[in-house]
Amino acid sequence: MENSPLKIGIIGLGPIGQTLAVHLKDAGAELAITDLDREKLNLIRTQGIELVGRFEKKSYFKYVYYSIEEMLEHDFDILISAVKDYHVDSLVRLIKQNLKKDVYLLSAQNGIDIRKKYQCLFPESSILRMVINFAGNLQAPNVVGINFFNPPNYIGSMDDSQLKLAKRLADTLTSVDLETEQVTSFKIIDKIWEKTILNAALSPLCAISRLTMKEAMDNGDTLEIVEQILYEAVEVAKAEEITLPENFVKLAIRYLSNAGNHMPSLAVDLINKRDTEIDYMNGKIVSYGRKHYIKTPLNLILTNLVNAISCKNGVGRCK
Repeated sequence: MENSPLKIGIIGLGPIGQTLAVHLKDAGAELAITDLDREKLNLIRTQGIELVGRFEKKSYFKYVYYSIEEMLEHDFDILISAVKDYHVDSLVRLIKQNLKKDVYLLSAQNGIDIRKKYQCLFPESSILRMVINFAGNLQAPNVVGINFFNPPNYIGSMDDSQLKLAKRLADTLTSVDLETEQVTSFKIIDKIWEKTILNAALSPLCAISRLTMKEAMDNGDTLEIVEQILYEAVEVAKAEEITLPENFVKLAIRYLSNAGNHMPSLAVDLINKRDTEIDYMNGKIVSYGRKHYIKTPLNLILTNLVNAISCKNGVGRCK
């Protein structure tokens, strides 16, 4: 695999999966892709995938499969999971049942502790984790509007046994303008927490208020809420011995203030009556807070409100 083109499968063709697919194809990798949305797959087969906004790229794909089981018969060395967090449990079981050879698994999900879902069925030495620092929305099933990219992305081997592979993936993406950095297993966990805290500070607030990210950050009342959510999360992260950048709250406010006039994916999901990733964002901050006897009232309120709305919408986990 070291001297030959990367052979990669991607499951999940939302904004993250499609963006990675286009860039990896641009870098010369052989791609096999699939999604549950048949209409989307038909469009990708005939019209390719197009990125607009922050990136302007378009790619066509030879291997587009209508089922995960069918795609898992394809010959590849790396399988990228780009589905929502709440689909990972069923996906991991499906991969285990249908995969014919040993491959490396790259988790490209937001959220804390996702790696544990993969570790239940696969050796830690086969698992890599990626922190995504770009964001986009589907303008059409096969067209992704990239709203912003705050480089770099990060890739890490979960036990540091696959540093060369992580480095090759990072260099491959960087070579086609999707700057990505290979980091150690400890550093990737820090970066996962950092990204999750940023998402937790604004995404559920936008989902409930229906304010865009820019509108929420421009409003003094909601900005104060964002700041307090950040302080709660930072206290929990410190108790968990997570290393965050110095002056993290100030840096986070600056970062979120530049996020743009659009809805985060969690808000889009809640508004469209789909399940959300709240349990792996604010919910994890609440859970780890309880572990260390740290109260996280704002994160608890947002987690429970989003879950209550999801329950009313007939999705998610009603308690």
